[in-house]
Amino acid sequence: MFSKKTLISLIVCLAVVLSLLVGAAAWLIPAGFFGDETTAPTQAQLPTTNTTDTTGTTGTTAPPTTGTTAPPTTGTTAPPTQPPVEKVSSATIANVGDFLMHLPVINTATVTDGNYDFANVFTYFGSYVTAADYAVGNLETTLAGTDNGYQYSGYPQFNCPDGIVSSLQAAGFDMLLTANNHTYDTRAIGFYRTQQVMKELGMDYLGTVDSLEIPLWQIREINGIRIGMICYTYETDANPDKVALNGIPMSEETKSLIGTFYPYSAEGREAFYGEMEQQIAQMQEAGAEAVVLYVHWGEEYQTKQNAAQSEIAQKMCDLGVDVIVGGHPHVVQPMELLTSTIDAAQKTVCLYSTGNILSNQRIVHMDLKTGHTEDGVLFSFTFAKYSDGTVILESADILPTWVDLHYNAETGNNVYSILPLDTAVEDWKNSFLLDDVRLNNAQASYNRTMAIVGKGLEQVQAYLSQLVADTEAALGVKP
Repeated sequence: MFSKKTLISLIVCLAVVLSLLVGAAAWLIPAGFFGDETTAPTQAQLPTTNTTDTTGTTGTTAPPTTGTTAPPTTGTTAPPTQPPVEKVSSATIANVGDFLMHLPVINTATVTDGNYDFANVFTYFGSYVTAADYAVGNLETTLAGTDNGYQYSGYPQFNCPDGIVSSLQAAGFDMLLTANNHTYDTRAIGFYRTQQVMKELGMDYLGTVDSLEIPLWQIREINGIRIGMICYTYETDANPDKVALNGIPMSEETKSLIGTFYPYSAEGREAFYGEMEQQIAQMQEAGAEAVVLYVHWGEEYQTKQNAAQSEIAQKMCDLGVDVIVGGHPHVVQPMELLTSTIDAAQKTVCLYSTGNILSNQRIVHMDLKTGHTEDGVLFSFTFAKYSDGTVILESADILPTWVDLHYNAETGNNVYSILPLDTAVEDWKNSFLLDDVRLNNAQASYNRTMAIVGKGLEQVQAYLSQLVADTEAALGVKP
């Protein structure tokens, strides 16, 4: 038996030993072994989450490969990276007015083995045409040939050798407009054969078709930009069941194969608006990113548009047409910037008439003694496309032209030449081989044209310059 004093001493010793053992155990066992909730878990012990990887360089989010992804060590998720928007392409379309193929013009062509070559016409002008991405002109004649009871002829019923198409191709033209008041001058024979020649020579054409299965509109992809194009001409008969061009009734078959409208009545114009609304919708459904209307309208020899032209142009703006290129008056008419009455953001650039690019309508032959029938323009405009898909009209310009007619003593022939009245060319006299009289006429032509289009051109260019700046600022395009 232990004494009371001895027993107390043993209890004290055991308590000390147990205290030492507990301390050692606490030092040897890892924290949290006993489930202590006051100890923070390490990063490796955190539960996994369903976040996705946002480090992809394309701006899209890649799915995790394991189904779960550990969050970044910073505790925040980086935003997806988006490539900057930039301008990716542009498409410039050059447009000229009427190739009015009078017989005196035809007779100046070089003829070899029955083939007519009009190359002399484009000696000074061709480089301006080829500089564009796509070039369009109005072919105001038919190509009926001479094997169908017709001869080559000018006014009032035009029939020109096929060589005009080859010469236009060589000069850089890509498309010819075939809907105008002279389309049916050689009846159905010329109507169909004109298209046949175009196809055989590989020339694009717009305004007529040879089958109801083919839409009147076309979409041309130019440098990656899909541009919808359509061409219409005015009719000369008020009867809605009858289509007449240049006073010549079209057949039941052919009248549905051309874009026509009657502009001289409210009913005729309303019918045109409804048809155009459908055509534009079809173009847009087919992927058109912009819309251009070529239209044969107005009054001959009037240097200002009439009320019907103004009304039609405004309605086309309301329908969403981006550019209107007018022809037929044989003189240049003004340019105008239109604003939609439905959507103020929608603007339309309209040139009411491009004038004559080639004709024999000389001052000496005309009742109009002002010289305007010798004047024309090269009207060019450019669409731009950005990497996000945005397409805008970014610029427009006008180059006045003049038809020079002179006698070549060496060949004994008259020569028609389209002169580009480019102010960047300092010496027109020597550059175009002009005498003093013709130089003065060229300068007068330039002044006439700029007096008509100058104000509108300035307005259009100022607007488009601001549009580009605003668009690129909104898209974040770097300068």
